[in-house]
Amino acid sequence: MVLSKTASESDVSVHSTFASRYVRSSLPRFKMQENSIPKEAAYQIINDELMLDGNPRLNLASFVTTWMEPECDKLMMAAINKNYVDMDEYPVTTELQNRCVNMIAHLFNAPLGESETAIGVGTVGSSEAIMLAGLAFKRRWQNKRRAEGKPFDKPNIVTGANVQVCWEKFARYFEVELKEVKLREGYYVMDPTKAVEMVDENTICVAAILGSTLNGEFEDVKLLNDLLEEKNKETGWDTPIHVDAASGGFIAPFLYPELEWDFRLPLVKSINVSGHKYGLVYAGIGWVIWRSKEDLPEELIFHINYLGADQPTFTLNFSKGSSQVIAQYYQLIRLGFEGYRNVMENCRENAMVLKEGLEKTGRFNIVSKDDGVPLVAFSLKDNTRHDEFEVSDYLRRFGWIVPAYTMPPDAQHVTVLRVVIREDFSRTLAERLVLDIEKVLHELDALPSKLTANFSVKCEVKKADCKGAVVVKKTALETQREITTAWKKFVMQRKTNGVC
Repeated sequence: MVLSKTASESDVSVHSTFASRYVRSSLPRFKMQENSIPKEAAYQIINDELMLDGNPRLNLASFVTTWMEPECDKLMMAAINKNYVDMDEYPVTTELQNRCVNMIAHLFNAPLGESETAIGVGTVGSSEAIMLAGLAFKRRWQNKRRAEGKPFDKPNIVTGANVQVCWEKFARYFEVELKEVKLREGYYVMDPTKAVEMVDENTICVAAILGSTLNGEFEDVKLLNDLLEEKNKETGWDTPIHVDAASGGFIAPFLYPELEWDFRLPLVKSINVSGHKYGLVYAGIGWVIWRSKEDLPEELIFHINYLGADQPTFTLNFSKGSSQVIAQYYQLIRLGFEGYRNVMENCRENAMVLKEGLEKTGRFNIVSKDDGVPLVAFSLKDNTRHDEFEVSDYLRRFGWIVPAYTMPPDAQHVTVLRVVIREDFSRTLAERLVLDIEKVLHELDALPSKLTANFSVKCEVKKADCKGAVVVKKTALETQREITTAWKKFVMQRKTNGVC
């Protein structure tokens, strides 16, 4: 007698995932489900939903590395189960981190001997690195003020309004006043003269940016150092400088070796850099380097004694993966100075290809500089009919993720688009992007302007108000500010609704 089973009673392993009951119901969003599901179904369902994400290689908004060599991928996967904090169990990984710190310190011209150990640490990213550097400045300033019998309850940091949000986080989390130098149209970085004017006896440091997020420009750290030295001599203060080199720290040494921005300047006491940007490692690694032991207060350091040696540690995080540290060491020894220089030169050349292509359209003003982080920031010459946010939106239809944003105060009326050139952005892609931008402009030219459409809708609703009304023509600046405000409100609403 032959026994048979119904389809519902048979072994789930014989079914196609898409024929199973596991794809017939919605995925849990708030509560864990009661029953388990097969691993194949779990993988397929999640993988399918992730297809709706953007393509990381076409995400031109991000500075973060999106491609590494397969050999490095293997090393990272082999170390994915190593907890970096277990230094006793993984002493070689700790040694690799120390080697990276030494190499980066020498790259930044730290005053070290050939075999002298540098002072620094690997972090989850530049955000953590900046928190640690800021804490060191704050504690050092407090210790000095306390020893002098002066108040130490109102520390401040002087920065430009173009700083990344992590500086605002540091100021809020650790109760430090953030004094920002406002920007102005045509000058989108911190003005060193204005920054030094804002320094007072409570300033724990001045933060300079080597590679502004907004337009890639390097701030003039040399001029800032010279002006601050003069003020320190006049006042008797010893206000130091921190360089936020998150984007530019792995660019300047290879493309602009003569530029003085690092430990060659006496007031530069610490530098942070993102390994996961132009350090060419996947997201999750940053570095902070101090000039000397005196610049990192001893009470902030915890000491771990393992294998008969003292291991100092200074981090905000505890557990973290080892893969990114190993990947950074791979890149440093794999590429060497020559390899990094070749990558950066290639990025700069591709940025020039994109810039020249945009200029040939005759439709854009280039906001970024030729020297600095290899990116192209640009704005429409005429945005009275259609603006940069619309260009950004239409480019997504071709797969490109190109951000549009407004500048910080006092240049908030200026809106720009920005394309970051990474290692994996080829010349072919640069040329293709220009063609797609031209297609977008052609499509927008054929559409009515948003401002006209909005005005027409208002007339339909309130015909009586429109008839006989006196329309006062707005200036181009007023029109741009109105459009910018409307789009900012629209974008914030999308973010609030969970769409970003």
